[in-house]
Amino acid sequence: MLRRLRWLQFVFCLFVFTGCATVAPSLPPKPLSATSESYGEDFIWPLKGKVISGFGQKVNNAVNKGIDIQPYKQLEVVASRSGKVVFYNNDFLDLGKTIIIEHPDGFWTVYGRNEEVFVKIGDNIKKGINIARVGRAGRDKNIYLHFEIRKGHIPQNPNFYLP
Repeated sequence: MLRRLRWLQFVFCLFVFTGCATVAPSLPPKPLSATSESYGEDFIWPLKGKVISGFGQKVNNAVNKGIDIQPYKQLEVVASRSGKVVFYNNDFLDLGKTIIIEHPDGFWTVYGRNEEVFVKIGDNIKKGINIARVGRAGRDKNIYLHFEIRKGHIPQNPNFYLP
């Protein structure tokens, strides 16, 4: 259990390269099988909107490790896949209120810049469930969601996974 907690802390340190974040201890993952609920499950868009910053683009002198989505009208953020909430921070660097969901097949999804959060650490979340309302963070007053898909600690281009 302690080894898994240290591993999770290490992974979150890699997310930001500037410090560690607190994570919820979780049980070691169960072996994956074809019957695992989100194993092999497709991703869905967490928010209907326009991509205003793509994967790998420079934003404020930093490389974007995800995509930034400006909402069309609805501000509700949904879980892109089923999984377990393993991280929440009310003021995570420049991302403000941030949620991280762990999926059983080694993927993680990151949802930053939320105004309001409707889940807590330890919650098992189904794909498509409303988890937050997008908002602002830091000095940037624009409303948009920062969304990342990671395989382990390695950022993935969400455009390769989203429909």
